[in-house]
Amino acid sequence: MNLFRLSGDLSHLLAVLLLLSKIWRSRSCAGISGKSQLLFAIVFTTRYLDLFTSFISLYNTCMKIVYIVCSYATVWMVYSKFKATYDGNHDTFRIEFLVVPTTILAFLVNHSFTPFEVLWTFSIFLESVAILPQLFMVSKTGEAESITSHYLFSLGMYRTLYLFNWIWRYYTENHFDLIAIVAGIVQTILYCDFFYLYITKGQ
Repeated sequence: MNLFRLSGDLSHLLAVLLLLSKIWRSRSCAGISGKSQLLFAIVFTTRYLDLFTSFISLYNTCMKIVYIVCSYATVWMVYSKFKATYDGNHDTFRIEFLVVPTTILAFLVNHSFTPFEVLWTFSIFLESVAILPQLFMVSKTGEAESITSHYLFSLGMYRTLYLFNWIWRYYTENHFDLIAIVAGIVQTILYCDFFYLYITKGQ
């Protein structure tokens, strides 16, 4: 654990809680991509299967459980609780174009060809592009609510801080995970245009 990773985790947690709070308080899923939230639920489920096989720390376990529970709670709110407010007409990104390639890539490029390792790799690849339906939805509507912008900015900060975490670990621990780093860079790049709009528009 280092400051960059801790800050990244907290930024990620803030993003998740901001989104849940926004939906619950407004009783509306307007502007939220249900497809992105479904992809994130898949990401956390496939990545944190080790909850049943290993224990790293109480912090690690609690964060994993929070991410899984919050992701499914968000999916439930979008597709069930507040379904009437969900704008499916604009949430039209074809997620199979993300799931199928990342699945194939996980089978071809991984650290070891074992079920847990392939699923972990799949989650890393899928997370790097899971936000695309949300960004696509924002681009189609031409606007985003302030709270949705804060959510996206917090997610972008989480990935950016994790890039610094990997740099720090390389110099202090000689740790280098090419799969995670490349996927993280791709994800950060996807947020760059949004970062520019967020800052210049003063959201």
